[in-house]
Amino acid sequence: MASATLLKSSFLPKKSEWGATRQAAAPKPVTVSMVVRAGAYDDELVKTAKTIASPGRGILAMDESNATCGKRLASIGLEKHRSQPPGLPDPPCHRTGLGTVHLRCYPLRGELYHSTVDGVRMVDILTEHKIVPGIKVDKGLVPSAGSNNESWCQGLDGLASREAAYYQQGARFAEWRTVVSIPNGPSELLRSFSTVSMASTGSFQVAQKVWAENFFYMAENNVMFEGILLKPSMVTPGAECKDRATPEQVSDYTLKLLHRRIPPAVPGIMFLSGGQSEVEATQNLNAMNQGPNPWHVSFSYARALQNTCLKTWGGQPENVKAAQDALLLRAKANSLAQLGKYTSDGEAAEAKEGMFVKNYVY
Repeated sequence: MASATLLKSSFLPKKSEWGATRQAAAPKPVTVSMVVRAGAYDDELVKTAKTIASPGRGILAMDESNATCGKRLASIGLEKHRSQPPGLPDPPCHRTGLGTVHLRCYPLRGELYHSTVDGVRMVDILTEHKIVPGIKVDKGLVPSAGSNNESWCQGLDGLASREAAYYQQGARFAEWRTVVSIPNGPSELLRSFSTVSMASTGSFQVAQKVWAENFFYMAENNVMFEGILLKPSMVTPGAECKDRATPEQVSDYTLKLLHRRIPPAVPGIMFLSGGQSEVEATQNLNAMNQGPNPWHVSFSYARALQNTCLKTWGGQPENVKAAQDALLLRAKANSLAQLGKYTSDGEAAEAKEGMFVKNYVY
């Protein structure tokens, strides 16, 4: 909070002084008083970031838009409903043991306020299992006028009041996500969004530019780096590239990029899976954790954690436990990868299938 008092002076001569030569007045003193206070939630925010970025932990990103949720359910032959799908009375996080290996990011609309069929609030289930609930706060992508077919994220209007309501409901961290595509971006029009995490999709060169711009403007806006988590893509070849990279190559390029662009004050780098197969995303993460890093290098996966779980469930009540077991298996695999201890021995063939969707829209 700042307050300032400036002493006023008259810039026009009195009528009696018209035509007379006036001596320049001595400079008037200026009194400025300022009080600077740290944010009321700074300590809690730093603590939350450190909790998420602790050994073996990551994020289950269940923050898809309604349209994306519909696509995921359609892939197993179900229609999207605003209520919980029939046959899934409890959320996957209700599975005992899930909270010991990772934390969860919750969707923007609905689930933060939902309860199970037994009347238990989702947020209470999460905290009971030591899972920190988060919330997606952007309002999705729209075309950016005057750009090279780029998009930008809506949602800055009313953001403070929405976040206050989400905090009251139990959310303890927020996600803002926007996308930079190749070959369209990034353009200068994306600068205004540099104070929030950007998901760079594609090459090393584009990612370098995005992250440089991002952290420059975060510093300009006094963003507290100790209280943020970055959610980027790994540096991988294009999905249609015939020459596939090994986990070691992905690790080399991605860590090189991190060291060039990301301040060590940032607690955690939580990678997106970006259409990789479940196994590929885990292998690449594991390769990046074969040595010490100045940040917690981990995961914020959606499809790479959910795919086998969804297919196992298939909308059938009798498959709920098996689906929860499948989710727990993938969570444990990525927890081990964060520690650099994962091996792909015994992985099912289905978990090795790529999940890239051309022209995918978030």
